[in-house]
Amino acid sequence: MSNTDLFAPMTFKRGPAMKNRFMLAPLTNQQSGADGVLSQDEYHWLVKRAEGGFGLTMTCAAHVQRIGQGFEGQLGVFSDDHLLGLTRLAAGIKANDSLAVVQLHHAGMRSPKELIGEAPVCPSANEEFGARAMTTAEVEEMIEAFIAGAERAQKAGFDGVELHGAHGYILCQFLSPEVNQRTDRFGGPLDNRTSVICEIIAGIRARCRPDFNLGLRLSPERFGLQLSEILSFAQSLMTAGDIDYLDMSLWDVFKLPVEEEFKDRSLMAWFAGLDRGHVRLGVAGKVLTAENARACLQAGMDFVLIGRGAILHHDYPRLVQADADFHPIALPVSQEHLAKEGLSPSFIQYMGNWKGFVSL
Repeated sequence: MSNTDLFAPMTFKRGPAMKNRFMLAPLTNQQSGADGVLSQDEYHWLVKRAEGGFGLTMTCAAHVQRIGQGFEGQLGVFSDDHLLGLTRLAAGIKANDSLAVVQLHHAGMRSPKELIGEAPVCPSANEEFGARAMTTAEVEEMIEAFIAGAERAQKAGFDGVELHGAHGYILCQFLSPEVNQRTDRFGGPLDNRTSVICEIIAGIRARCRPDFNLGLRLSPERFGLQLSEILSFAQSLMTAGDIDYLDMSLWDVFKLPVEEEFKDRSLMAWFAGLDRGHVRLGVAGKVLTAENARACLQAGMDFVLIGRGAILHHDYPRLVQADADFHPIALPVSQEHLAKEGLSPSFIQYMGNWKGFVSL
């Protein structure tokens, strides 16, 4: 299903097509209000990327429950109080011929206690993070919160949502046989550990409109995950066909797996080899240059997600289209450059935590 032309349109089973193969990666930016309400700064940052040519513009991880907040200034989707800002954002993105998507998120054990005002929750008690185990009823409430978040995004006018099942956050915590030590229907065998995600997908399909686009982000390594299980789960999702795309966050799209028995090919190649049916497949992780992006499509991907390049250049897709040898500006960059590219002072300060990104 892949097309090696980065600027060929890409259709989905559900919802409108992307005008090209570039998705804005969901990027933490700490620009919204303490209550999760969209700020003008975050609106400006995201709409500027839509203006810059991204075929799909995705929000940062937006938390579906107050207790699931993962960082300061995080966008929320857990309350109708968020609808006004979300509605404005969806309209602003779509006015620029870009698909508008909210990433639905819950940090689980990675929710800072000082931020949420209580101990974070986790599939099982976790001493390292000071997290308590969720009751079965709380897991069911969390599933409902994800579904309600999708309904809220639909009401606001978004084209779809992506479930954040990667990077050690709560859906990833349920997937991990190391973190998830439950003995109820949400723990134990792989089918039980994946059931949280499957129930969320089923709920969104039942309660959102038929053409509502639904994606899932997974990471295949770290956090106690096993590559064989993630490959199996990815294949089952593609066979079922209830999601429209799978977003694989690989840290580095060209890396080899860490597990010895899988080192005969790249991580990306393992996922490219799956029978994807109508499900689109994309990757994120150090896709920096035009050549990198083309290489992903040549390896069988349908689309790429751009993170660092999109922070450095709001019009990354247009720059690639104009220059087949495009490279982003070299690091570190000045605060003035980032401000010109639509980052607020708080976002620039956050980027200062990335070693070597912002010049002093």
